[in-house]
Amino acid sequence: MEFLASPELWIAFATLLLLEIVLGIDNVVFISILSGRLPEHQQARARTIGLSLALITRLILLASLSWVIGLTAPLFTVLGQEISGRDLILLVGGLFLLGKATYEIHEHLEGADHARSGKAASFGAVIAQILVLDIVFSLDSVITAVGMVDELIVMVAAVIIAMIIMLVSAGAVSNFVNRHPTVKMLALSFLLLIGASLIAEGFDQHIPKGYVYGPIAFSIFVEFLNLRVRSKQKREESKPVHLHPTYVKNGQAAAAPTAVPQARTATDPAPKG
Repeated sequence: MEFLASPELWIAFATLLLLEIVLGIDNVVFISILSGRLPEHQQARARTIGLSLALITRLILLASLSWVIGLTAPLFTVLGQEISGRDLILLVGGLFLLGKATYEIHEHLEGADHARSGKAASFGAVIAQILVLDIVFSLDSVITAVGMVDELIVMVAAVIIAMIIMLVSAGAVSNFVNRHPTVKMLALSFLLLIGASLIAEGFDQHIPKGYVYGPIAFSIFVEFLNLRVRSKQKREESKPVHLHPTYVKNGQAAAAPTAVPQARTATDPAPKG
């Protein structure tokens, strides 16, 4: 256990943990959107099962590193482009993510409201879709971990801690996404962007993570400001209206003006006395 005293190892662990959390956000957002199609009493269960499957998939891939590394070997060539097993998985996953995100956007903007019409996705179908994306995201996560750290125990620890953080925060993220329609559209747009980046990776066109997650972070910041402004406007609208005095004299508000009597007409009776 002497390697635990190595500062370089702890730096690598912290960096890998941060990267795993960032990569895990994709999973949480996708699971939140899919689980939102289920009845309310099944949503939390679907999120827990989905993230648990993601953790199990990552641990299985880490336990079979030799097989994962072998996935990068070319299988065949298409139009001068070598295609490996990893490339196939990324291409299929990217296409699935593009198709699913586009379908969800259509459903929320132009399709029939499934909640109002009583239609809900089946629990098994949602879990199957989550499992497909878990495999794709887990493969990308594990290959990234292998390229950063040599110690298997460090990779396993980073993956487990990152997934625990995702499990704890999944409920809050899901509620926030489903409560704000603009945030949900933004999240679906992120999935389109990530799907396109997976397809590019499948064709060996590496896109730096900063180019993908930088615009995402900026968009989240802008939407956060929009939500704050809307929240402030709602608070201002809910405040009671206060009447202000006409003028202030010697530090005291002037008394309210008395009613001015109307002019007596010829038909009005003469005042008595």
